[in-house]
Amino acid sequence: MDIKKLQAVVVDALEDVKGQDIVMFDTTHLTSLFDRIAVVSGTSNRQTKALAASVRDKVKENGGDVVGLEGEDTGEWVLVDLGDMIVHIMQPAIRQYYRLEEIWGEKPVKLGAAKRKSTVEGKEAAAPKSKSKHLAANQDEPEAKPVNERKPAARKTAATKTTAAKKPAAPKVAVGKTVKVAPSKTAQAEVKAKRAAKAAAAPADAEPAKKVIRRVKKAAE
Repeated sequence: MDIKKLQAVVVDALEDVKGQDIVMFDTTHLTSLFDRIAVVSGTSNRQTKALAASVRDKVKENGGDVVGLEGEDTGEWVLVDLGDMIVHIMQPAIRQYYRLEEIWGEKPVKLGAAKRKSTVEGKEAAAPKSKSKHLAANQDEPEAKPVNERKPAARKTAATKTTAAKKPAAPKVAVGKTVKVAPSKTAQAEVKAKRAAKAAAAPADAEPAKKVIRRVKKAAE
């Protein structure tokens, strides 16, 4: 099995059983015995055994070889030998004590990038060859309509509606102010004379009424 595919299968198997702190290192520059080392933590003996079993089964399902398993009896440190890769499944206390990352960790492998690359390569190999993007784009585009068949611009319709909606404003009619004109002196004298005549017609006090009439006449002259 290709080493890139193998490391992707191992990471998937460890993630399926909730393995913690998964790391992988390239060891080709340190030894010729194997190309990769993977280290992962399990919180209990039961989980470490389950992680080892998941790696073994996944690799076999994908056509890989499992050389051997060690440490399943205690479950504190289980080693899975896959030929080109060694997987160390350890409980946190054991992992912290032996510090395998300090021995093999000069060249860490990015697990996310390795998984994506393996997945993309598999999809490209399985997908049938298609026509060029330019030809496919041209086939999908609808035919352009001639200029005469195109709909008139929406701006003209909007302008017509706006013009029809606006009506000429009604002309304003100037309204004059009402001006009060004071009565003339003659009119005032006539009013006073009428009042005096009414007073003179009264039976009592005739002499005072006559005096009033005289004063009004003098005032009018």
